[in-house]
Amino acid sequence: MREDFHDELARVNSSLVAMAKAVREAMRQASVALLTGDYPLAQRVAAQDAQVDVLYRLVDERVLQLIARQQPVADDLRSVLTALQAAADLERMGDLAVHIARAALRRHPSIAVSPELVDLFQAMSTVADQLAAKIVVALSDRDEVLAAQLDADDDAMDQLHRRLFQVMLDPEWPLGVEAAVDGALLGRYYERYADHAVNVGRHILFLVIGKADS
Repeated sequence: MREDFHDELARVNSSLVAMAKAVREAMRQASVALLTGDYPLAQRVAAQDAQVDVLYRLVDERVLQLIARQQPVADDLRSVLTALQAAADLERMGDLAVHIARAALRRHPSIAVSPELVDLFQAMSTVADQLAAKIVVALSDRDEVLAAQLDADDDAMDQLHRRLFQVMLDPEWPLGVEAAVDGALLGRYYERYADHAVNVGRHILFLVIGKADS
């Protein structure tokens, strides 16, 4: 019985890894589309989100089946429910990548990011990709060290987010309210993507060592 349970939990984890890879690629492509005005690429990100949703439903179904068939208790029950929480955060990361892609679509043929903010958003996209890359490895290898690093790594995104507002609220900001609103929304999407990545890291820690921080 326990062997069956752990086999099923391994399948759930495989689906989580697939989700993590998908949402990393979605954010990478969305960022490129945002910064270059690549309309077809932005469309592709929006369309491919359905794959993440399918994986999320698969995790949900497998968890419900595990609970129904295996009736896990204590640590086993917490493990399957934590996997479901991780899937929810990954699904939200995919949604945030789509929000960024849709911002690129709305502003086409113009580039959604003003020249004054390009470097900041390039840096934010780099941090987002680094966080997502660590999630993929941490889930694949059950790497508690990488999972624990995500919380501290998020500080870089928070610093960039604060810097974004400093630039837009500067009295010398030349582009007016509309560009500032666009920048604020986009910055929020990246910042929330990083927050959900941190949540996934905490879920991984719980799955591996039984607690949410090291």
